[in-house]
Amino acid sequence: MPFSVADSLVSEDRLPGETPENMARRLAETKALAVAGGFPRALIIGCDQVAVGSGEIFGKPGSHENAARQLRALSGRDAVFHTAVCVHNTLTRLISSRVVPCRVLFRKLDDARIERYLAREQPYDCAGSAKSEGLGIALIAKIEGSDPTALVGLPLIALVELLQEQAFDVV
Repeated sequence: MPFSVADSLVSEDRLPGETPENMARRLAETKALAVAGGFPRALIIGCDQVAVGSGEIFGKPGSHENAARQLRALSGRDAVFHTAVCVHNTLTRLISSRVVPCRVLFRKLDDARIERYLAREQPYDCAGSAKSEGLGIALIAKIEGSDPTALVGLPLIALVELLQEQAFDVV
């Protein structure tokens, strides 16, 4: 299916008191709405992901230092990645979204492994700093969730459901 990619340029800062689930949903919806003006007859898909581990919220690290800090904090621990997807129909103005959680158990990571991984992958645009679709899978011991694509950042099972709600069948 043909598609276009557009950068929403939306700030990803957390609002005061915002839960990780609400933050992911808000950002996915805001991103979809931000680009809608450029696509007057389209289904716009927005998504975002927020991770929570050890009582801390992890967004995109943005730098090597922040990524290393995130991975040290997640080492040997569980984290839940909340991945939100939104579909906005610019014709009907209908907006629907879902948040799909995925639980991840990280392996015990020493500083040398973290530094090697960051040098190779540079996952500075990835919540929790571990790209499971790449070398980041080596940092993970276990993944639990209803949609294996959610951890990558676009929960395809939920997306298909949202598209069907908009009367768009993928197959």
